[in-house]
Amino acid sequence: MPFAARFSSFAARVAVPAAICGTTMLAGCGAGTSPVDEATAKGILIRGNAAEPKGLDPHLVSGVLEDNIIRALFEGLCTEHPEKDGVPLPGAAESWEANADFTEWVFHLRKDARWSDGEPVTAEDFLFSYERILTPALGAEYAGMLYYVVGAQDFNEGKTTDFSTVGVSADDDYTLRVRLRGSIPFLPELVKHYTWYPVPKHTVLKFGRMDDPFSEWTRPKNIVSNGPFVLKSWRLNDHIEVEKNPLYWDAKTVGLNGVRFLPVVNGYTECRMFFNRQMHLTYTMPPELKAFAKEKFPDEWRGELYLGVLFMRCNTERGALGDKRVRKALSLALDRESLIENVVQGGQEPARGIVPPFGGYESPGTVRTDAAEARRLLAEAGFPGGAGFPDFKLLITDRDTAKKLGEAIQGMWRDELGIRVRIEQMEWGSYLQSQFEKQYDLALGGWIGDYLDPTTFLDMWVTDGGNNNTSWSNRDYEALLTEG
Repeated sequence: MPFAARFSSFAARVAVPAAICGTTMLAGCGAGTSPVDEATAKGILIRGNAAEPKGLDPHLVSGVLEDNIIRALFEGLCTEHPEKDGVPLPGAAESWEANADFTEWVFHLRKDARWSDGEPVTAEDFLFSYERILTPALGAEYAGMLYYVVGAQDFNEGKTTDFSTVGVSADDDYTLRVRLRGSIPFLPELVKHYTWYPVPKHTVLKFGRMDDPFSEWTRPKNIVSNGPFVLKSWRLNDHIEVEKNPLYWDAKTVGLNGVRFLPVVNGYTECRMFFNRQMHLTYTMPPELKAFAKEKFPDEWRGELYLGVLFMRCNTERGALGDKRVRKALSLALDRESLIENVVQGGQEPARGIVPPFGGYESPGTVRTDAAEARRLLAEAGFPGGAGFPDFKLLITDRDTAKKLGEAIQGMWRDELGIRVRIEQMEWGSYLQSQFEKQYDLALGGWIGDYLDPTTFLDMWVTDGGNNNTSWSNRDYEALLTEG
């Protein structure tokens, strides 16, 4: 499916909890001279993107805001369907097939795919990319996305240095073979994720070693990509702009000439920019402005839930937080219905487990609110009424909505448990780095499903998983995951 069709549905699909998109992209240029009018005349989409991205290397990022940009620059074996979840479409691969038990897949690459410098996209690029993300020295937090492949985890953990033991190979320049540890019928859904994207071997090596996390290959004048757009400019804390890639295999159907991503941290500022026609699309909406936005922009408003969950990371190496009774008490003291109704106000559902309900799966309901039980557990752990409970901090991003949510949680713990927590706000990059280095006590976080299977939420908590960052480990849990 052409990228233009996928991108035109972007406003309706990206929203959590809602997005509003100006109609000028459909109606054409009006009489005014606003940034939206000027961009529309040039075929450029302006959209808010929350914060400055951590980077543009598909192997070294892990956030939604980076994904928004990387999906414009790069393309994986399969791509998103514009209307149907769980239906992969041809991307860099024009077709694929699996054996009877879905343990081996063959992807046939399209021969007209080119890197933006004119070089062909080959199976060797994919093999290089998989070796790179799994190389321990690179430090890719998201390398676990490839652990379904035979030998991938052992290679990433340094148990072997022979990449030929990993279950990926090329039959020829345009045929890629993938062998899996078990039956994975959803692999085409999985390879849509940017961790499976190819990176240009010739460009990465031109600017340094394969395993150099500080390589300059993604800088504006250096980066080479294979997606529908190429990087035009990157002005720190101002914008990232991409322009149409004339060498993209389906360039004729790409309807936009470019996209400008604005890293607007303050949600109120971003909304004002939308209201004042400075951007076409925002998926940030402070709760108290939602009613106004729905009334003022009824045709542009879209409210759709992500397959995602908001949760709290606990650094189990930090004193009392290593006690599961304390962690459970903190969870039981939270009134999720109140947080939704009074703080986030986006029509979300209270989380009853780490895996949200979808596709016939219903949460077992293990997560609940019970303040009395929370107080009992805290007292049992040695902190009756919160007495003697150590000082600790709750890490959040520098978004206004995160601050309000953090303050509401802070109040619930104070009122129900008698404990006090300080809120620590950080910009996006520092927020992620603090968790990666485990330099935090508690962190408000979340996860958007990478593919339509519960394991996308469950396997992030395995020991030493790149997105675990809590030091929590449970071998029984991991055995059940392996068994499943």
